[in-house]
Amino acid sequence: MNQKITTALLSVSDKTGITDLAAALHQAGVSIISTGGTAAALAAAGIPVTKVSDVTGFPEVMDGRVKTLHPKIHGGLLAQLDNPAHVAQMQEHGISSIDLAVINLYPFENTVANPLAEHHDVIENIDIGGPAMVRAAAKNHAHTLIVVNPQNYDTILDYIRSGTTVPMDLRERLAYEAYAHTAQYDARIAAYFSNRLDQGRGTLPVETALPLRLDQSLRYGENPHQQAALYGSFTQIFQPLHGKELSFNNILDINAATALTAEFSQPTVTIVKHNNPCGVGSGESLIEAWERAFATDTVSPFGGIVCVNREIDLTFADLIHSIFTEVIIAPSYTEEALQRLQKKKDRRLIRLDTDRYRAQSSLDVRSVAGGFLVQSGDDALMHGEPVVVTKRTPTQEELQSMMFAWTVAKHVKSNAIVYARANRTLGIGAGQMSRVDSARIAVRKAQDAGLDLAGCAVASDAFFPFADGLLQAAEAGATCVIQPGGSVRDAEVVAAADEHGIAMMFTGMRHFRH
Repeated sequence: MNQKITTALLSVSDKTGITDLAAALHQAGVSIISTGGTAAALAAAGIPVTKVSDVTGFPEVMDGRVKTLHPKIHGGLLAQLDNPAHVAQMQEHGISSIDLAVINLYPFENTVANPLAEHHDVIENIDIGGPAMVRAAAKNHAHTLIVVNPQNYDTILDYIRSGTTVPMDLRERLAYEAYAHTAQYDARIAAYFSNRLDQGRGTLPVETALPLRLDQSLRYGENPHQQAALYGSFTQIFQPLHGKELSFNNILDINAATALTAEFSQPTVTIVKHNNPCGVGSGESLIEAWERAFATDTVSPFGGIVCVNREIDLTFADLIHSIFTEVIIAPSYTEEALQRLQKKKDRRLIRLDTDRYRAQSSLDVRSVAGGFLVQSGDDALMHGEPVVVTKRTPTQEELQSMMFAWTVAKHVKSNAIVYARANRTLGIGAGQMSRVDSARIAVRKAQDAGLDLAGCAVASDAFFPFADGLLQAAEAGATCVIQPGGSVRDAEVVAAADEHGIAMMFTGMRHFRH
């Protein structure tokens, strides 16, 4: 049954377009019922509106916590007009049908995101009546049209103005959106309490829901034959300023580049290609950092992703403008730098909202057949202080080189081997089935770039299972090694290091990245 829409209930937190919608409904002869702030906004716009309290005969109480939880509201939302018993009960109790419900919920997500919000503020922004009305109308969608997204206002107005009934397929789609809206809302509330109760213990919830909404549709996934979409708040954290729409692979690379760059406090440049860093450099300025990062691999950066942790000015923009880069990410840009970098129309320029980035959940979620793998984020660098396990203690310069190499290795696909000095990468071997192969690749990359490995540090994301990997590093010129330790052959590896005068440290923490 698709009856004519004669009565609408409007109760929205997001008031985008609500007065225009209400004005059009009034012009079409639809009676409007509304609550609190929505009713005030409509009345201020000169649109006739009946308050919910006038329908129920009961005032809003308990600071507005109770206003719509009443049979005259929920009866109107849930009544089946083709059910004689329902119609009789409506007549007996003075309940009128509500044919259209336009509802969205308290801004819980925005409240949680506000660093000044107290727990009390968060609790008061948990909507009760709103979700109850949304779910009631969605259940009764054949009789009560439910709309939670302002983007659908024009669509329903076309039917109302033309006097035609709203088709069932649209009603079902809007019901789906309504249940997705409340599910996402409840998931965010559950996530808030989970984080609050966890208090850094690293425990994972027994039951979980992903509190995600569509951020944007993507042209395709990793490959053109795959459909893809982005969910969550990614584009609020990474705000596009210029260039083509981000691709699926761009987004993965942006995430990887930013996570690595965020590890450093000095001016730092990270260049990423295919989800792996191909060069990382730090310095007194972005110019110095870029020169060190780019020198690691002068081929792979073409078509890559560049992330920096300082404002980009015109001098830096001039330096990288001639390089073909897919994406550049920075916390800010000067106006002159933007103008220069925007001269390449396809280059994506992204502004990183560092506060939002730091506030994000550190849970790592990946899909598998039949479900999801969930783990806490790889937020730590090592367990306490690294332990020297060789006879020779590293020099201060070697220690700095090891820490730089170890930080980068944390973000390289395993098996990961990174050769570095105190402020730059020299060679990176990633994603090989054998750690020895990764070590060979790292050495070859350094040689191809004309970089001298003599006196450098080498980091391995997991332990050396045999001494051969360490001996290969020594042969290449490394004088110090940092690794997790934990192999049954640790003693052999330490003995080999001592024999070759290598200083070695164990971190007690590995960083596999599959």
